[in-house]
Amino acid sequence: MANPTTIKPLNRDEEAFLRALGRVITQLSRVVDADMLKEQSITSGEYMVLVYLSEAPDNQLRMSELAHACGLSLSGMTRVVNRLETRSLVLRQKCPEDGRAWLVVLTSSGWTQLKQAWPTNLASVRRHIFSRLEGCDIPAATQVLERIALG
Repeated sequence: MANPTTIKPLNRDEEAFLRALGRVITQLSRVVDADMLKEQSITSGEYMVLVYLSEAPDNQLRMSELAHACGLSLSGMTRVVNRLETRSLVLRQKCPEDGRAWLVVLTSSGWTQLKQAWPTNLASVRRHIFSRLEGCDIPAATQVLERIALG
């Protein structure tokens, strides 16, 4: 680990950026979740699991791949999948190629929930994110976020 006395302190702009990024990270999922839960019976995180499964071949992914795609730990993904499985939106089955791995499969009820939740999610992200990015270079902002993204 680096010695704190040799690390250059953040300048005012860097500190402001770091604090703003922290607020976005903590508040964005909270406000989108509130919108989703008010109109749908699903959180934004659960919605994203359904989205990733809908885009996957045969609408299924290994639990570990799904966790990585959603930025969750395997135990965190297990909790989300448990909630979705209880509502019959996904099902879990052993991976035929690797008996140690589990597949998460989108069900027809999951497809229905995804289609119903899509307009709510779209309106929420437009209101909370894209309405505030007018005039911004979105592809450039995406590149910056991808460079920052860990993993």
